Amino acid sequence: MRIMITRLPIVLGLGCALAACGERKFDPRGLEYDETLLSVSATGQTDTRPDQAQFQAGISNASKSAKEASAANLKKIDQVVSALKQLGIAEKDIQTRAMSVQRVDWGDRQGLFEANNIINVIVRDVDKAGAAVTAASEAGANVISGPDLRLADPEKSANTAYAAAYKAARNRAEAYAKAADMKISRVLTIRDAGGVQGNRYMPAADAAAASGAVVYAEREEARPDTSRIMAGETNSTVAIQVDFALTEK
Repeated sequence: MRIMITRLPIVLGLGCALAACGERKFDPRGLEYDETLLSVSATGQTDTRPDQAQFQAGISNASKSAKEASAANLKKIDQVVSALKQLGIAEKDIQTRAMSVQRVDWGDRQGLFEANNIINVIVRDVDKAGAAVTAASEAGANVISGPDLRLADPEKSANTAYAAAYKAARNRAEAYAKAADMKISRVLTIRDAGGVQGNRYMPAADAAAASGAVVYAEREEARPDTSRIMAGETNSTVAIQVDFALTEK
């Protein structure tokens, strides 16, 4: 009788030994072998009082010639700019937005030349926004649009919202961990899911001004009272997703 003895390669024996010891496998999520992944989504928001206003003011008039219409328009827009500067509006915050001269071929102004000049005005003190609109109107502006109330630094408000979002995510993760009789080991990833960062403009108290450009009649009583503007609050809302690693207590 012949007896055959087969010996397994030493390498195979070592492989079995490593497997028996629980060799780790690479996890692309960054988890260790004794950790559990928990993904949490959360939102955060903050309400901030606007600290800046922006509106448009302009002159629209008609005359028998393009030259006359343009000259009259320029004179009146200079008066508007002067009134704004006297109120403390810097020249850098006054910008020409549109200029035009065209012949009118219809309506009661048919045959005349209509000139338009629109400027954009930034008021860096929101409490002066109403006074600025009123000053422009009293100086002769018969086209008014706005004001839009906004944040000079929307990122600052958004950062506060992000901090609130992470705090909410952490609290939610701790609740999950407690329910599972586990604990948070570490934070794996934090992902920004975007949101609205302080760009929700609050309309002015006057509903007509909020709807777009309004052309006023020449009568003084046709101009609305814009001396009191309600600033309200501008909202920043953001969302994040956080991956936590949980371990046994």
